[in-house]
Amino acid sequence: MAEPGLTQPDSTSMGLADSSSVAMISVRGTISPTTTNYINRGIREANELGAECLIIQLDTPGGLLESTKNIVQAFLESDDMPVVVYVAPEGARAASAGTFITMAAHIAVMAPTTTIGAASPVQMGGGQVDSVMKKKIFNYSESFIESIANRRDRNAEWAKSAVRDGESITDAEALELNVIDFIAADREELLAGIDGRVVNGDTLQTRNATITEIPTNLAENLLGFIMRPEVMLILTMIAIYGIIGEVTNPGAIVPGMAGVIALILVLYASASMPINIAGFALIGLAIVLFVAEAFTPTFGILIAGGAVSFFLGALMLFQDLPQSMELSWAWLVPATVLTTLFFVWIVTEGIRVQFANNITGKESMIGKQGEVIEPIDGNSGRIFVNGEYWNAISDEKITEGEACEIIQIDGLTAKVKRSSS
Repeated sequence: MAEPGLTQPDSTSMGLADSSSVAMISVRGTISPTTTNYINRGIREANELGAECLIIQLDTPGGLLESTKNIVQAFLESDDMPVVVYVAPEGARAASAGTFITMAAHIAVMAPTTTIGAASPVQMGGGQVDSVMKKKIFNYSESFIESIANRRDRNAEWAKSAVRDGESITDAEALELNVIDFIAADREELLAGIDGRVVNGDTLQTRNATITEIPTNLAENLLGFIMRPEVMLILTMIAIYGIIGEVTNPGAIVPGMAGVIALILVLYASASMPINIAGFALIGLAIVLFVAEAFTPTFGILIAGGAVSFFLGALMLFQDLPQSMELSWAWLVPATVLTTLFFVWIVTEGIRVQFANNITGKESMIGKQGEVIEPIDGNSGRIFVNGEYWNAISDEKITEGEACEIIQIDGLTAKVKRSSS
């Protein structure tokens, strides 16, 4: 069946579009808030260019449900700019969130040997949910994809089965089941297939159109990088190390500055992603346990508890993300070990030094090692210590050139003993 407002190519329009242009963006990987921003910008720039349509070349394993909803809404509201989703290149897939996005396009096309489907919401939301909530999510997702299919006059029954049963089909099956409009092996064939179709009353002229590619910009590349779970974990660790390092060593500046910047980036990314708050709470508890070990030595019990708390917190932090965005143990285990060692070595010693009773002035000389430069007895002698010359006395005779240790300071005279080392 043809979509209302979308007709088959008219032979009278063939070859009339030599000077026309189309815009194209490429979406690969997980669907995230950055993807939403990129697609929205692509629609805007395609309008500014006066393009016949916007082609989105898609290859995705799925992504976030909220981002998918925003993209679908942008497609449905794009009355002035027809959106073509092209699942390509060969071997690509429009899985999970990609199914919703493909079916929401004005024109849906697939390359040979590509697949579409497996749109179960468990792959789009992640996390552990109870049976009641899971049923609600499935019911919503079925209704959502059914409404999309009906709006574009595509196979609603298959769409619901892709959500309910996780069904996946090939490009040929998708064409036969009225899930897509046609199959195109390359861009030239794609433009020829689009040419002459009528979308929202406008006839597309794309047969020999010039393709203007719209790449991702610096901000989108940076934010896309930051929102990767492993990068967020690293930023979280930098924030912890930097801020704690600055607290234990005031005036270092660089650790504190790096920690604050990393913390701001983590907070920005977590505001855009469905991060589990309980994970942050456990990581905070881990920091408390690590610091507490410095003041109340428990022979490693608090350190062990902090390590477990950090591991579970990092694991829970990203459990609400879809499977394609989960954080692997190959990241979790080294991060936990490194953080534990950091607190055992740097933080514990730093806090002890920071809050220990300060010993300054002459008293700080007690225990220092020096070199005898004039023989020492009970009445006179001289030593060289810390770049300074001191008068010295001792209960024993110490000859020139021997090493000694300061055991007492009386005015400007040090009482020493022969060094045992």
